[in-house]
Amino acid sequence: MLMTNMAVHDPKNNKTAKSGRKGDQPLVIAKTPAEEQRLKLERLMRNPDKPVAIPDRPKKWNPRAPPEFVRDVMGSSAGAGSGEFHVYRHLRRREYQRQNFLDKMSVKQNKEIAYLDKVEQNQREAEERTAKRRKKREKLKQKKLLTKKSKQEQNDDEAEKSASSSEDEKKDDEVEKEAEDDAEVPSFVMGKK
Repeated sequence: MLMTNMAVHDPKNNKTAKSGRKGDQPLVIAKTPAEEQRLKLERLMRNPDKPVAIPDRPKKWNPRAPPEFVRDVMGSSAGAGSGEFHVYRHLRRREYQRQNFLDKMSVKQNKEIAYLDKVEQNQREAEERTAKRRKKREKLKQKKLLTKKSKQEQNDDEAEKSASSSEDEKKDDEVEKEAEDDAEVPSFVMGKK
């Protein structure tokens, strides 16, 4: 006798289990969302080779396009059936929905355009500020270079003057020595002959 998908008593666990299943697990009811997520992960990890179905993002809702050619034109004259009002009501609702959608899209596009304009304007202003500050820094650098050059020139001039004055002093000292040598030294000065 064949036993398939029948409840069989398991003497080891003292539980009734269906036969024919791989890895029968006891029924666990999650009490918290964290426990529920843990159980889902455990179930996924039992067979890691099995691909997981990840749902796609829902597509953006677009209204149905207006009909290109309306065959059942309803007028206000007599002869309209009792169901015509409902058809008209649905058409009107759909058209209002489409117009509302188009209005929202235009508002959204206007906001995006305004945002991009604002970003572009902010970038221009930032570039202008940067250029202005760069120009100011360049001016300061030029000014520092000029002051440095002028100080260096002054130092060079002073060095030349001091060098020329030291040469003049040396010449004066030499002239004085020669004059002293030529001059008569009095006899009462001691140490001199």
